[in-house]
Amino acid sequence: MLALLLAGARAVHAAPQQMHIMEGFLSPFWAALWFAVAAPFWIVGFKRVSRLVAEKPETRLLLGLAGAFTFVLSALKMPSVTGSSSHPTGTGLGAILFGPPVMSVLGGIVLLFQALLLAHGGLTTLGANTVSMGIVGPIAGWAAWRGLAGRTPAWLAVFLAAVLADWLTYVTTSLQLALAYPDPVGGVAASFVKFGTIFAVTQVPLAISEGILTVLIVNALRNIVPDELKTLNVRGLENG
Repeated sequence: MLALLLAGARAVHAAPQQMHIMEGFLSPFWAALWFAVAAPFWIVGFKRVSRLVAEKPETRLLLGLAGAFTFVLSALKMPSVTGSSSHPTGTGLGAILFGPPVMSVLGGIVLLFQALLLAHGGLTTLGANTVSMGIVGPIAGWAAWRGLAGRTPAWLAVFLAAVLADWLTYVTTSLQLALAYPDPVGGVAASFVKFGTIFAVTQVPLAISEGILTVLIVNALRNIVPDELKTLNVRGLENG
């Protein structure tokens, strides 16, 4: 995704980076705050994953698939404006299959490995990045899915869930950066608009592409592993 560096104490300038907030970019206060926000979701998520694996071991491959899908898509870096880069998130699929708590764990694991292996994001910003990509994004995608599944064609519900999971991730990151680095004149609101506007240039079409890809993946799963989907009680997929 996009990221922005600061030149000076409070002035916001675009710079080559991604949405994953990079190591050292947040002050200790904000880094700790976002870890505190993420921690309850991780605790609940780990319990859900443990129970799921124990009670429904046949779903382990789908868990791995959801994590791999998120890892691959969110590791892609595509050229964006002002020398920055952008990328999909891939969390909509897991949100549909497993719900937000499980995705908070999968998202956190993905972000941890990306920080360690790809220098994508950071360890001190793991909490903040998990809140945006592993919590808020999946909640938005899951809410869209639950609200639309059974009321619209399944492909449309899947598409919108993936798109909204992507967009809300970037909205959250824009807010996180705006809170940490408010505009010297317009404050948090002005900074939020600046970050969000730059993100939107590439993220709007990129999220649409991610939505289409997620629809194709879900359609393939419906044909290849229908029994596993029934085990997860993923309702709404029978309405094509």
